[in-house]
Amino acid sequence: MAETTHVRARDTLWGHPKGLAYLAFAEAWERFSFYGMSALLLLYMLQHILTPGVAEGVLGFAGLRAGLEGLTGPLSNQAFASQVFSLYTGLVYFTPIFGGLLADRWLGQRRTVLLGAVLMAIGHFLMAFEGSFLFAIAFLIAGTGCLKGNISVQVGFLYGADEAGQRTRAFAIFSAAINVGALLGPLLCGVLAQLYGWHVGFGAAGVLMLIALATYLSGWKHLPADRRRQRNGAARQPLSQDDWRRVAALLFLGAISIPACAAYFQEMNAGLLFIDASVERGLFGWTVPTASFNSLDGLFCILAVPVLIALWRWQARRGREAGEMAKLTIGYLIIAVANVMMVVPAGWADRGESVGAIWPVLLYALNALGFTFYWPTLLALFSRAAPAQINSTMMGTVFLSVFLGNLLVGHVATLWETMAHARFFALNAAFAGGACLVMLIVARPVSRLLVARSSVVTP
Repeated sequence: MAETTHVRARDTLWGHPKGLAYLAFAEAWERFSFYGMSALLLLYMLQHILTPGVAEGVLGFAGLRAGLEGLTGPLSNQAFASQVFSLYTGLVYFTPIFGGLLADRWLGQRRTVLLGAVLMAIGHFLMAFEGSFLFAIAFLIAGTGCLKGNISVQVGFLYGADEAGQRTRAFAIFSAAINVGALLGPLLCGVLAQLYGWHVGFGAAGVLMLIALATYLSGWKHLPADRRRQRNGAARQPLSQDDWRRVAALLFLGAISIPACAAYFQEMNAGLLFIDASVERGLFGWTVPTASFNSLDGLFCILAVPVLIALWRWQARRGREAGEMAKLTIGYLIIAVANVMMVVPAGWADRGESVGAIWPVLLYALNALGFTFYWPTLLALFSRAAPAQINSTMMGTVFLSVFLGNLLVGHVATLWETMAHARFFALNAAFAGGACLVMLIVARPVSRLLVARSSVVTP
């Protein structure tokens, strides 16, 4: 018997399907582990892996460096570490395309998420050993590819085609859960690594991943039904011309987000190097670990979500809620402003002066606000407008923009040692400002291609 993919009203919690709570908490624990590990990774390579006598024991590390330098020319340790870090953070957002294909064609979303969680847990525990460093990275990349897009698309499956506003707010709540992990992960793992060593920090990330897996399994009966191509009569239908236009419009929007994404994620690459070298980190006689500054991104994203949800609801009651295209544009503008602001303290650092911690705090705050405007909106847009036949695959492609943005982060970060830091932040401001300008030009025609339509899908 056909039924819509959204959950019936009796299965709700605080106005949303109960499945949203389980998906959000599972993602919070998973992001707790991911961001905790990621906050350590760049500094771990620079301060441990790349030191004499250690790098030689890492399987495949010399070959990786030779391969990268064959493409880029000789790299300093900082440039090489930034490239590896950006390849990792980029590839974890590239592989969701394949995770989406795996779910759409064979396993379904729920089993693919389980596979991803297990692979990620293995990867985190392998980080406890220097020799398996690259194998750990590979497991984490593959696991995130299976999990990331498919758990996000399940959020969209909880809502009907006529619930666009509710879906966008659900993705904002989901993003808040992500940022609980982004707040606590770097803080906990950074402190553990500083007090007890790198491997304890990485081991904690592995334990957190197992908690995420347990949370997901506990909510199994509340999760939306899988959609798999071979079991879905509607999914076997070829894409129509309208479907292809929607796909093209969504891919175009994803492409526009790439430079803004690069400007945002640079705070976790060269931004950490700026904090480590130039920012006063003393707090009540204790030096705050550099990696723990990444917690600020999660903190401010969490604070931004209820404020923006309240704002959007207030606007909706008056018929003035900003549309999807406007929210994307505003988000890119805020990220541009954040990087323009950093030109001032970066200029002081160029002259050898130390910089107060208020500046990176403000950078993280504005970046988080901009991200909360544009990223949940983009996820909700892909979930709503992508054809049913390839919904998980298209949700994977939205993360392709993050992959390409992180590749751009790594490329630009190689300029950190040679470019004036004020010019460096100005360059990142230009990336986000350019995305904002393009959105102002194309918002109206693209919006017409993505007008909401009703659909009934047989799970």
